[in-house]
Amino acid sequence: MALHKNKISLRLRRVAIDTYRENVAYLNRDCDIYRAEGFQALNKIKISANGQTIYAVLNVVDDASIVQPGELGLSEQAFDQVGADEGFSVQIAQAEPPASMDAVRRKIAGARLAMEDFRDIVFDIINNRYSKMEIAAFLVASGESGLDREEILYLTRAMTESGQRLNWHEEIVVDKHCIGGIPGNRTSMLVVPIVAAHGMLIPKTSSRAITSPSGTADTMEVLARVELSPSHLHDIVRQERACLAWGGTARLAPADDILISVERPLGIDSSGQMVASILSKKLAAGSTHLLIDIPVGPTAKVRHMREALQLRKLFEYIGDRSGIHLEVIITDGSQPVGNGIGPVLEARDVMQVLANHPDQPADLRQKSLRLAGRILEFDPDVRGGYGYSIARDILDSGRALAKMEAIIEAQGKQPLEHTLGKLHFDVSADSSGFVTAIDNYHMARIARLAGAPMDMGAGVDLFKKVGDRVQKGETLYRVYAEFGADFEFARAMSVHKSGYSLGEESAIPKGYMEI
Repeated sequence: MALHKNKISLRLRRVAIDTYRENVAYLNRDCDIYRAEGFQALNKIKISANGQTIYAVLNVVDDASIVQPGELGLSEQAFDQVGADEGFSVQIAQAEPPASMDAVRRKIAGARLAMEDFRDIVFDIINNRYSKMEIAAFLVASGESGLDREEILYLTRAMTESGQRLNWHEEIVVDKHCIGGIPGNRTSMLVVPIVAAHGMLIPKTSSRAITSPSGTADTMEVLARVELSPSHLHDIVRQERACLAWGGTARLAPADDILISVERPLGIDSSGQMVASILSKKLAAGSTHLLIDIPVGPTAKVRHMREALQLRKLFEYIGDRSGIHLEVIITDGSQPVGNGIGPVLEARDVMQVLANHPDQPADLRQKSLRLAGRILEFDPDVRGGYGYSIARDILDSGRALAKMEAIIEAQGKQPLEHTLGKLHFDVSADSSGFVTAIDNYHMARIARLAGAPMDMGAGVDLFKKVGDRVQKGETLYRVYAEFGADFEFARAMSVHKSGYSLGEESAIPKGYMEI
């Protein structure tokens, strides 16, 4: 260990801990410079090696097997960023507080921020200058009613600029996005092959689940590889006119991924942040035309039509000033879409629809065709109102299935077939009647407790949907789990509350018409 003015030289050590989008450094309490230099746990430090500088939160340890005196341990993410081998000499110093925190403090006090303020905040966030507490302060300050329309536009632009921006050199590059909250809503995996089979470019990069039982990337991973390098992704899109990949490896709007890692555990999901998050990703991905799906229902993310209409106006305002052609549709979010909730079950539903299987979920098919039809009408050669019939013909003819199989082969077909969890139990109706409601949030929670999405075969298989007649004792749904503990957690939750409401036929609600 050597001291050089304000920098302390230590041997680098990799600590095999995944700290999830936060750089963490580990220093032994018995290290000579721990107290001498005033380092404190949870403070930010500056780490330099090979001309590379990163910032990390300091953790102090008492176990020499983790890190010895004279060593600096780095978490997996931080070690990858510093770009040096174990044993390499690195220098550490106290980190100056990020200057952009002044802007965050002004926002906390109710001030309106300028474009440069948001650029500075986002720059410091992606360079790990902020702790998660400081990020949380920014998110809370800019939460509900915290940002006006212009500030949301500034945040969208700053987040778009925070990483790579793809350019496909085509006039029309289409995409779709659902704002979420509806289990089993795997329409992207049907829309993409339909639209690509028509010939339009649709490079679909999707997220993994954070609080849901499965994201599009999780479900697609049942069938094919989704973690693709940017160059491989580009080649696939050029070859197949489409992809269904995880967006994390493409480094598109990386500030968004960091903000989400703090938002979700706190349950923060303001409309302004959501719009900036979605549009920054789509703009960075090179989209020129975008369809936004806002499901509305009593247990959806958006629960009232007036809220959906306000959100649509906000999307349209930001989209118009960001140079993207954007359309928003409001759909029925009163219940899960499809029959399966969880990666394997959702992949089954998707492939059944593509194969025109007699057991295919009709609601997933119809919603996907409507969404695909609206996207096809972005094509100037498709007359308005004709998109649905074209999408239906592509699906019925088998062209969409063939395109999906080609995308799977191009991305890399999974060598092993994933199966449903070996443990399962049924939940039955406690009375006769009609299904009048299904709680989206509760069904998603049961699937999560069963192990989804970590265990791909875990989840919930729905046998009855809203409007169906049921007899007492008839099975409403089946829950699959891989491990005994998850099985018991899910069963206890379903016993406490099934998530289904039964009643008279007159109590069946009318779904929202597509708007």
